[in-house]
Amino acid sequence: QVQLVESGGGLVQAGGSLRLSCAASGSSINSINVMGWYRQAPGKQRELVATITAGGSTNYVDSVKGRSTISRDNAKNTVYLQMNKMKPEDTAVYFCSAGPRERYIDFWGQGTQVTVSS
Repeated sequence: QVQLVESGGGLVQAGGSLRLSCAASGSSINSINVMGWYRQAPGKQRELVATITAGGSTNYVDSVKGRSTISRDNAKNTVYLQMNKMKPEDTAVYFCSAGPRERYIDFWGQGTQVTVSS
């Protein structure tokens, strides 16, 4: 069983930055093929934001490409999402995920709220 705990959400002005963290326990993230970040805005479906594989390959949704970076610190068993030049449309609850491949999720975190004011 893998437990994922997100942190780092909050209120930020448009154009600002946030770094989200996802601390994993119960298993080393080295043994998890794909770690990811998803988000869900009110009234919308949960969408993929970014993923990172055990080998370090990354993938991003087009709307955050060029202004977001997903990374992993295996020593801290933590995955990060750095978001820059944030926009009001980035407002959502952000969830950390773990699974064997992209969009195939075995474990979710509880989510952290991100609000971007205009």
